[in-house]
Amino acid sequence: MLPIKLGCNNLKMKITEKISKQINKMPAGITFKYQQLCISNNEYGAAAKAIERLIAKKIIKRISTGVFYKPKKTLFGELKPREEELLRPYMFIGDKRIAYITGTALYNRIGLTTQVPKDIKVSSKVKEIRTQIGNVKVRRVKSYIDVTNDNFYLLEILDVLKDFKKIPNLDKVMAVSYLLNFIKGLKQKDLLRLIRYALKYPPRTRAFLGALLEKIKTELDTNQLKQSLNSLTVYDLGIDKQILSTVPEWNIK
Repeated sequence: MLPIKLGCNNLKMKITEKISKQINKMPAGITFKYQQLCISNNEYGAAAKAIERLIAKKIIKRISTGVFYKPKKTLFGELKPREEELLRPYMFIGDKRIAYITGTALYNRIGLTTQVPKDIKVSSKVKEIRTQIGNVKVRRVKSYIDVTNDNFYLLEILDVLKDFKKIPNLDKVMAVSYLLNFIKGLKQKDLLRLIRYALKYPPRTRAFLGALLEKIKTELDTNQLKQSLNSLTVYDLGIDKQILSTVPEWNIK
């Protein structure tokens, strides 16, 4: 889901009324910043006071400096936004994605580990990200590729390949099956992009991708991946040919 956009028509009214009206229209559980409210530069002082009053009334809550959300109320109490929603203000500039969640938080979300991370890694090439949400620290790792709305899901998979041996409590048979099924579901243009992006990743990532592509017998030419590797290097990923039959051709053990 992209950041919300609020209509700014017919909002010539007192700042408190203006902000309250916009927040009332917001779906619960969505984060927002001052920039997403229809206020002019000279209204920020009054807007800050209005926001504080709404926080005091428990209509909205503060996540961190300048970042807020409208709680979702259920029979079991208030629900916080999902992890990715809490981090959304740091992963987008306007409606343009510049980052994605990676590391153990990603691998937990897609079911490759049951471990819940103490810290969250956010991958971005263009923006330093360092914050804290509750007791969870958030820090940036540099992405190998510029992140967009159209490619982040491919970069997530390449991160799985890169970190495969370091993923905690990983069932390697299940994980390889997951990766094969994911790649099988990609369109030809996405497979070509996956290869192109992999060339920017470490050699073990390129070797692993080559082995997966050969296993599913795509019509893609994997020579570009093969030629980018040192033929004398062995990549220790803890995978044998019983798990993935094509690993010997890619010097993976």
